[in-house]
Amino acid sequence: MGALQQRRHAREVRRLHEKLFYRPLLAAAARLTTDEARLTPEAANARLRALGYRDPAGAMRHLGHLTSGVSRRAAIQRQLLPVMLGWFADGADPDAGLLAFRRVSDELGTTHWYLRLLRDSGAAAERMAHVLASSRLVAELLELGPEAVALLGDEAELSPRSREAMLAAVRRAADRHAGDAEGAALAARAVRRREIVRTAIADLVGLADLAAVGQGLSDAAVAALDGTLRAASSTVAERFAGTLPTRLLVVGMGRLGGNELGYGSDADVVFAHEPNPGADEKQAHDAAMAVVSELRRMLIMPGPEPALDVDADLRPEGRNGPLVRTLDSFAEYYQRWSSTWEAQALTRAVPVAGDDDLVARFTALIDPLRWPAGGLPDTAVREIRRIKARVEAERLPRGADPHRHLKLGRGGLSDVEWTVQLLQLQHAHAVPALRTTSTTGGLAAAGESGLLDPADVDVLLAAWTLAARVRNATVLWRGRPADALPTNVRELDGVARIVGYPPGSAGQLDEDYLRLTRRARSVVERVFYG
Repeated sequence: MGALQQRRHAREVRRLHEKLFYRPLLAAAARLTTDEARLTPEAANARLRALGYRDPAGAMRHLGHLTSGVSRRAAIQRQLLPVMLGWFADGADPDAGLLAFRRVSDELGTTHWYLRLLRDSGAAAERMAHVLASSRLVAELLELGPEAVALLGDEAELSPRSREAMLAAVRRAADRHAGDAEGAALAARAVRRREIVRTAIADLVGLADLAAVGQGLSDAAVAALDGTLRAASSTVAERFAGTLPTRLLVVGMGRLGGNELGYGSDADVVFAHEPNPGADEKQAHDAAMAVVSELRRMLIMPGPEPALDVDADLRPEGRNGPLVRTLDSFAEYYQRWSSTWEAQALTRAVPVAGDDDLVARFTALIDPLRWPAGGLPDTAVREIRRIKARVEAERLPRGADPHRHLKLGRGGLSDVEWTVQLLQLQHAHAVPALRTTSTTGGLAAAGESGLLDPADVDVLLAAWTLAARVRNATVLWRGRPADALPTNVRELDGVARIVGYPPGSAGQLDEDYLRLTRRARSVVERVFYG
């Protein structure tokens, strides 16, 4: 049989399968008067349950809602749903997929492009079914902004946008809200939401790896910070005759600074400012504080767009320190009182928004602390180890299994990151490649320079990568942040499928995670703790 004949045969088999297996479900759900085979309600429920739907009665209600009537929309849905029911059933949660499809269709059902997209693009319809049956997070974001469904129609649309493109989009949106600072801030958050959706869909359909996901989410957060900083600055400037008496800088820290944000990550930042020449210092400080407070408020204020929590606890003195400092104050503090943990935090510091002239000055200020000449004295190394041991003992949530906590557990994200950061503090003065805010980049540099055995690099990278992917997948599946490997088998299976395992692999993911992190912990104990 030739290839063309095989394709024709496959299409005919699929058509018959849809006609005999799925279309009777639609006839039963919509109570259609038709010559087609039609199931009794009991038989329809049994067939849906066999497909993997846990709430057949609910599924029948959704099918009836989507297909009943004589509208063009109902007619197209009757064409689409026989095959989409199968695609939902192939996903980890068919019920959630069908419910989300109903909700999005209710929002977009009368929009001409939506029906045409699903009718004319089998790839778009299949992607939509797969995504909605895999991720509560994406389903919720599509309900907030259903126009993002258009991304499904073109694979090129799922390619990550550059940070520059996102910043330009935010600034264009802000221009449309001239004179309305809160509207501009919500527009910046809308751009971020759309980019999260783009990144998540690409992740779920296999078009974005972990690095691309981290970069895309970080760039989206930076764009939101940039746009909201501009909106907050314009609001506060009105109190100062239209011109702020100071210039501000937002410095990304933690995963934001490393371009390694996950779906559930906050934005760790530090705020700096520089009074304009001749400005009153107190007035400049008050203005900077007002801008920072307004920025944080605008990023979490109620509205139709997802909030972005800004965490400034990595600033000098932590929660007890001033929320914003001048560059001179940073310099004085670091010279006189800086702690070892603060130098460690600076290994992932990158200016991300604000005044361009302050970027180079801030970077020059912190480089001697995070890449110290001569490395770290033994007392500082012991201090880092002591703090890490304390974090392990005190910060793990009560009742959490230390072997299954993705962030703080044994061999998890924190173990690998602290190991890399200690090597950076010790050796970056002599190994320029270690002067990176990226965990994976730091691991690669440590291996290439001989500071880590290549086998140890592989172990640490594999454990960190799996922990990060599982953490992301758990948020995609649940729709909310989570830091522990799921213990519920169904939930773990859904997470495993997002990570790339075949159906029914919950136990395999569990075994792989525990094995990889156990090996990583042995490396950490040897390399980090010595």
